[in-house]
Amino acid sequence: MIIQKYLNKNKNINRGFRKLIVWQEAVELFSFVKRKINTITSVSYKVKAQVEDSAFSVHSNIAEGYSRRSLKENIQFNNIALSSLAENYSQVFSLNTSGDIEDTWFEKYDDMHYSIENKLINLNKSYIEKLKNSSDWKDDYILREIIEEYISDDEL
Repeated sequence: MIIQKYLNKNKNINRGFRKLIVWQEAVELFSFVKRKINTITSVSYKVKAQVEDSAFSVHSNIAEGYSRRSLKENIQFNNIALSSLAENYSQVFSLNTSGDIEDTWFEKYDDMHYSIENKLINLNKSYIEKLKNSSDWKDDYILREIIEEYISDDEL
């Protein structure tokens, strides 16, 4: 996981996304993909850049949506993150199918991807439920501890 010392340093309301497990896992997925994609010599720079960019976009959109301070915008940016996640999966799956990425690496990637995907879907479901119930979404800038509960994969 991400080095914890950075998550507890210089805290403010705009950096609250750092406590989201889904954001932390998305950063880890980017690192995992980047390390691998840079070792592949059989595909073009353009393909490598697209794979890296789509992985980078996932955690970036989670953070941007959170920082917008609007529940509707947060949901929208999480949807964009899900789209980037799907794009990245399609790219990596194709590279695995073409033999450019070995099965053992792909299986670990697939597990990481699946975890992030389910957490992000469930986070959005909880936000949509808050929106439907006119729940007390805080769109001010008062620092609060963020407690996000995700439904486990077993509950799906």
